[in-house]
Amino acid sequence: MASPPQLQALLQTVNTLLRKRRYHAVLALLKGFRNGAVYGVKIRAPHALVMTFLFRSGSLQEKLQAILKATYTHSRNLACFVFIYKSLCALQSHVQGETHQMHSFLAAFIGGLLVFRKNNNINSQINMYLTSRVLFALCRLGVEKGYIPKLRWDLFPLHTAVIWGLVLWLFEYHRSTLQPSLQSSMTYLYEDSNVWHDISDFLIFNKSRPSK
Repeated sequence: MASPPQLQALLQTVNTLLRKRRYHAVLALLKGFRNGAVYGVKIRAPHALVMTFLFRSGSLQEKLQAILKATYTHSRNLACFVFIYKSLCALQSHVQGETHQMHSFLAAFIGGLLVFRKNNNINSQINMYLTSRVLFALCRLGVEKGYIPKLRWDLFPLHTAVIWGLVLWLFEYHRSTLQPSLQSSMTYLYEDSNVWHDISDFLIFNKSRPSK
């Protein structure tokens, strides 16, 4: 079915506008906001769905509301951060007439302070995800720049052993220091597996269902 002439004309006008270089900077901000919102949904929705139905108690409506709220918060925050970051980078480049590495850091610093400053579960998870990636990247950068000597043997097995040793030690003796979602996961794996009553909660269910 062919589109109405008015719609075709509108689409052609919009496409012409999108191709104009003079509007590229502003349009890049809008698409950055769009991509941040979409990516936030893609990342948070599956995670919230799994974690909510695995570990959260309550009615189906309460669980769905929790999933929607977490997804909306993650999507909104990421969209706003991308918009602020790209805006500040463009502004600094425009003012100074050229782009510097410090522009990226300052723009992200301000954006992070404005968007992710509230200490909640969503922001905490995002920050901890980034922390591990940043530490790995800084170590690799240090090796590339010659600040850290390149080892002749693979450090990954030792790193793995230390991390797993520390996280289980923290879980067993300093549990409150771990993030709630990690506590829930480790409780399911290492504590709930110690308790059962019959075949139903040994193989089928994690915990026995209350008798009616």
